Amino acid sequence: MSNPQQLRYTEEHEWLTAAEDGVSTVGITEHAANALGDVVFVQLPEVGATITAGESCGELESTKSVSDLYAPVNGEIVEINEDVLADSSLVNSEPFEGGWLFKVKISGEPNKLLSADEYAAFIQV
Repeated sequence: MSNPQQLRYTEEHEWLTAAEDGVSTVGITEHAANALGDVVFVQLPEVGATITAGESCGELESTKSVSDLYAPVNGEIVEINEDVLADSSLVNSEPFEGGWLFKVKISGEPNKLLSADEYAAFIQV
């Protein structure tokens, strides 16, 4: 399992891209997707919603369980991935590409984000 080096990660297993014009793309890691099993339903925050780092902002339902989706940063949702809502299996098959979840306009400085190497060490614990 590889974690793309250009992304940043949270201890709740979300990833986020570097901000372009203040906007980052968010998804869950391959590790989280594998732990969940087959994702069968995705609930995402609405466009325009404000999210707070560390707080629940959606849910992922799998054949094993229902898990909260946590906001990796503070900000406003500017886009959601309609493809994932229509086909939740993208979260499992393409967690770092087509399975992204939402885009957020970041407010303030993100904190507690891990590099790919730090995240890899974290999930080995």
